[in-house]
Amino acid sequence: QVQLVESGGGLVQAGGSLRLSCAASGRTLSRYGMGWFRQAPGKEREFVAISWSGGITAYADSVKGRFTISRDNAKNTVYLQMNSLRPEDTAIYYCAVHKGGSEYRDRFEYDYWGQGTQVTVSS
Repeated sequence: QVQLVESGGGLVQAGGSLRLSCAASGRTLSRYGMGWFRQAPGKEREFVAISWSGGITAYADSVKGRFTISRDNAKNTVYLQMNSLRPEDTAIYYCAVHKGGSEYRDRFEYDYWGQGTQVTVSS
């Protein structure tokens, strides 16, 4: 059984930074793509970023240049460094394990999810 636990969310002013963590247990994540999604109130859950083994990453256009995904395979942990935060980044952020297909922006291509961590950016 895979368990993912996100942490690091909070309240920050626009222009500030936060670093989210996603710690995994029950599976070694080094061979899997690990993604971050977010869901704002009344909106669909949307793709934010993904990190594959080997250092390949991909980002949503809305966060490119501001967010950085990274992973520490020794700690079985994935991170999301968020800089230059904007009020529209306010959402619950989730990490998830990618199933391995070619599609990575669709949330149905992920099969394990954490409980989420709230990020609130004030203007």
